[in-house]
Amino acid sequence: MSQGKKLVIVESPTKMKSIQGYLGDGYEVLSSVGHIRDLADRKDIPADLKKTSVGRYSIDIENDFAPYYVESERGKKTVAELKRALKGADELLLATDEDREGEAIAWHLLEALKPKVPVKRMVFHEITKDAIRAAVDKTRDLDLDLVDAQETRRILDRLYGWDVSPVLWVKVQQGLSAGRVQSAATRLVVDRERERMAFVSASYWDVSALASSTQDAAKNTDSFGIQLARLGGAPVARGTDFDDLGELKKAVVVLDEAAARELADQITTAASGTVTSVESKPGTRSPRAPFTTSTMQQEAGRKLSMSAKHAMSVAQRLYEKGYITYMRTDSTALSKQAVEAAREQAVALYGDSAVPANPRVYKSNSKNAQEAHEAIRPSGEHFRTPKSVASDLDRDELRLYELIWMRTVASQMSDAKYETTTVTIAVDAAGRSAEFTASGTVYTFKGFLEAYEEGKDEKRGDSDKQDDQTLPIVAVGDVLSLSDVEPKGHATNPKPRYTEASLVKALEEKGIGRPSTFASIIDVILNRGYVSKRGQALVPSWIAFSVVRLLEQHFADLVDYDFTAALEDDLDKIARGEQNRVEWLRDFYFGGEGQVGLRQVVDNLGEIDARDLNSTRISDGVTLRIGRYGPYLELEAAEGEDPRRVNIPEDLAPDELTAAKAQELIDAPVGGDRVLGEHPETGLLIVVKDGRFGPYLEESLPEEVVAVDEATGEVIEAPKPKRGAKKVEAPKPRRASLFKSMSPEEIDLETALRLFDLPRTVGLDPESGEPITAQNGRYGPYLKKGTDSRTLTSEEQLLDITLEQALEIYAQPKYGARGASSALKEFEADPVSGKVIKLKDGRFGPYVTDGETNATIPKGENVDEVDHARAVQLIADKRAKGPAPKRTAARKPAARKAPAKKK
Repeated sequence: MSQGKKLVIVESPTKMKSIQGYLGDGYEVLSSVGHIRDLADRKDIPADLKKTSVGRYSIDIENDFAPYYVESERGKKTVAELKRALKGADELLLATDEDREGEAIAWHLLEALKPKVPVKRMVFHEITKDAIRAAVDKTRDLDLDLVDAQETRRILDRLYGWDVSPVLWVKVQQGLSAGRVQSAATRLVVDRERERMAFVSASYWDVSALASSTQDAAKNTDSFGIQLARLGGAPVARGTDFDDLGELKKAVVVLDEAAARELADQITTAASGTVTSVESKPGTRSPRAPFTTSTMQQEAGRKLSMSAKHAMSVAQRLYEKGYITYMRTDSTALSKQAVEAAREQAVALYGDSAVPANPRVYKSNSKNAQEAHEAIRPSGEHFRTPKSVASDLDRDELRLYELIWMRTVASQMSDAKYETTTVTIAVDAAGRSAEFTASGTVYTFKGFLEAYEEGKDEKRGDSDKQDDQTLPIVAVGDVLSLSDVEPKGHATNPKPRYTEASLVKALEEKGIGRPSTFASIIDVILNRGYVSKRGQALVPSWIAFSVVRLLEQHFADLVDYDFTAALEDDLDKIARGEQNRVEWLRDFYFGGEGQVGLRQVVDNLGEIDARDLNSTRISDGVTLRIGRYGPYLELEAAEGEDPRRVNIPEDLAPDELTAAKAQELIDAPVGGDRVLGEHPETGLLIVVKDGRFGPYLEESLPEEVVAVDEATGEVIEAPKPKRGAKKVEAPKPRRASLFKSMSPEEIDLETALRLFDLPRTVGLDPESGEPITAQNGRYGPYLKKGTDSRTLTSEEQLLDITLEQALEIYAQPKYGARGASSALKEFEADPVSGKVIKLKDGRFGPYVTDGETNATIPKGENVDEVDHARAVQLIADKRAKGPAPKRTAARKPAARKAPAKKK
């Protein structure tokens, strides 16, 4: 690097090329590839510190909570490369992201590089030529308050996790983890499931009909739907009139089926009604603010079915390619140039009336939102339409860009105007007054709805609510014909489970975490097994119930929503320089005024009954318990007898395990009791059993059997053991798993015998003479010839595939074979390693590699749409994580030498 150049360090390799092009030859742009160092793991702590708090947490609690940082292996290489580049520089510009984490990464770089040249902080919220040039001209000093806030968050999370997680290991299950924010998020999902479990459905009926302004009801000219609203002057029950226990919240008329059918017959007989009122009310709807991180994640989930993690990954690519502004922001503000660009595009697309006279200004709800930052919007002074950039983006990038573009343009458009009309019709039902209503909304001016309408989260089913409809012109006193009178039954529904979108919304509303962390929070609780997905819904596991129960009983403050939100507010105060970091950590850990410290809580837990903690009473005599291998039902037994256990289907959600369902599982025939018959060669019984991993077959060995001769199939009987002789262990019976397509209730003896014959020799290879076998493995059915294996498409092929079919499979090139030229795609070289990137299909799915680092393509991403930029990002992310820790065998202690003999 020649004298006089300025070194610019960014986080991501993807940004390097674009920014280098905008800055020119006077600058060299390099990447830190994310974090270069972090709190040390226990294995990295020096021996002399092992017995101190540093050895326990990598934090020196006695010395103002000083963190003990170590550089990763990748970080050491990166620092060495950056130091070499820094030798010829006359200025260092730290251009990491503009949030707290980016500020902390810049500080870590400063600590590791120890530069002797002037250092400036360079920040930008979009990667365009104008923005980058402006950032160079308007640098600032490092914001140490932001660094303090990020460090405090990291220290806080380490103390919480490493103190609380061991309690879960002992009292619930090994391998579990507790996290300050993830625990509160898990509790939200569990609390919603508890509400569903406690919910009592209420049933009610109403009556609907068609009203027509013509006397010929059969023609249904200008007909519209009406619904019963009042009977005898009293309102008729709706779903919202019942609470979650099925009780009425106010006085209403509740119709049962018989009463509803009788009323429907009476109205059919009346055949007409009179319009008693027509009310019209004007209204307006205003557009929503431009996207923040949170609202973008919510809308991407609702409209594009993207997980929060995937949405952030796609947004990151759009930002680094220069298509949108920075995607981690709490602000809803738009710059002056962005407002002008949005209004300009709205007018060009929808006409002059599409925008109001004055630009819209949005205020952020976040207490700590930095108004200098912008909302997420298309970058540049003039927005590019989705159509104009379609050829440059992959499918997900284009979909998300279009969503951001529409939201931004709509946010500066005019209000939508509408008029809602409500018609009331009175009917004489055998002497009783029955009032029906119908509502219709007509938009007189669509305004921002021309461009965009926000999606909605799933709500409780309002099956008794009519959709808006177009109503004909009617007047008070008009007589309307009634037809298609129909009684309808309804039942109230529990609150819907959280989706990723609605959970993000709940986290934001309760102040738990920060929008930039929501995606990782959800990812953690999914990966830890606390929550699983059923479609879009998040379903908690029974393990999550035990974890939350333990935290509620013994760490109440730590999972209290208000307390968790208060911690976030305190971190914001540290970021603003209003709170001292060390004093705050001391109060949190050791306790302060009116606050019990984490250390005090952990040291005074008292006795925790693990059995009670992992038990849930389902009904009299039936208890759900969490065992080593998962949940099961335990039935009370008479004194002296062992309690019976019943497995719970893995796909059964907690709210579906009612007392009735538990009894159904108890009464179900046990799969292991079904005997198919005798094996014709061994004479042993073949039995279908239901195991932990599903149904399987087993040869039932008599108690006196020691073994079966493999050559003859004859049973070898056990000789009577001599007195004092060591007991001979009985052999394990042969077993065979059922195929996924097989039912334990329907499998027959012939099929069972074929399963016991697996692996099956299909035939010999005519060229090599090697046997080709069909066998089932951990990753599914496959063929094997020596060391060469090929995947089969179905388990049934194991029983039916012929030698000719097998040879045909082996004649085709092996898909994704190691060592062969198996790349599905080849890209340009990686900017860090300088080696060609290839997209391959591996044992665990498709991945990209530069020959040094392998990065798996995330589930849900279309492999065909992975381009060079995405491949570079995936490899950079994997490289940033560093190599997986190697598992080394424990060293055996050296043999002790015998003492030397005395002469």
